[in-house]
Amino acid sequence: MKLRLFPQEPAGLILLSKMAKQIVYASGTMAELLGVPATEHAKLVDDMHNHEAQSGELHFALLTHMRTSFVNPLPREDMYALSRYLNEALEKLDGAAELVSLYKLDRLPKRAADQLEIISRQAELTVDAMRQLDNLDDLEDYWIEILRLAKRAERTHRLWVADMIRDMKWAQYSRNRDVANQLVEVTKDMRRIATQVGSIIVKES
Repeated sequence: MKLRLFPQEPAGLILLSKMAKQIVYASGTMAELLGVPATEHAKLVDDMHNHEAQSGELHFALLTHMRTSFVNPLPREDMYALSRYLNEALEKLDGAAELVSLYKLDRLPKRAADQLEIISRQAELTVDAMRQLDNLDDLEDYWIEILRLAKRAERTHRLWVADMIRDMKWAQYSRNRDVANQLVEVTKDMRRIATQVGSIIVKES
């Protein structure tokens, strides 16, 4: 695989890395939310909205950067796709937090924490990966590990749903299922990011 070095324009990669970092921060906020009573949701949901707003600002900053930069470290369509998936992952995590608050859900089950742990790990790996997109030789392990975590997330989701069907009445199940679905969609967006990176690796090999 050929080495790609574009020292002229690292700003785009830094912006992508900062977007991934917002998902790390948002995962921490969501973890706090899962462990508090409904009366304490409001502040944490506001914090989550702030993470989402910051991600949106970084997304638009990257679009502006790509329009005004003569040299970009990757094709513009690849950078746009990465940015879009990162922003959509944060939007869905924000949506999950809002659902927890709207439904007044107290202390979600351990499966929720397991899923959030996967999201956090995916995001942490992605922070570093976005900064390394000018050296694709270092990213094959990232690609493989994110896909492994995504499979784990799918299994966690199935187990969570099975637990809910067994243990909850319909109304409670419906509310908790909405949150579970939202969180697994976050892991799918993180997988889409890794798949995009994989596509870049293949194109440049």
